[in-house]
Amino acid sequence: MPPQRYPYIPQTKGEMMDYLAMVMLSSPTFKDDYFPYRNVETVFYSLNEGLKAIRKKVGEERYAELVSLSDRMRAHFEADPEDKTEDTIKGRELVHRMEDIITKR
Repeated sequence: MPPQRYPYIPQTKGEMMDYLAMVMLSSPTFKDDYFPYRNVETVFYSLNEGLKAIRKKVGEERYAELVSLSDRMRAHFEADPEDKTEDTIKGRELVHRMEDIITKR
């Protein structure tokens, strides 16, 4: 299968929640036989672009917090690519925090 020409970018809060579920399940490497182009770089590009797409819906303060959590999450996953330390667990905990922020009204 050729690489995906355009990355998937979540456009709504619901799509972002689905995307975060994928992040949780496929972290820390994001490798997938069906999506061979998927890796840390492409996943976090899509995540951050998706956050931009929902920025107005969540507000500036929550958007800034989500971007900060995304950056921290990526650092944790990159620090533990073999899922052998606590960093992957810490990264996954940040996924839950992001979900809580997105669903907060």
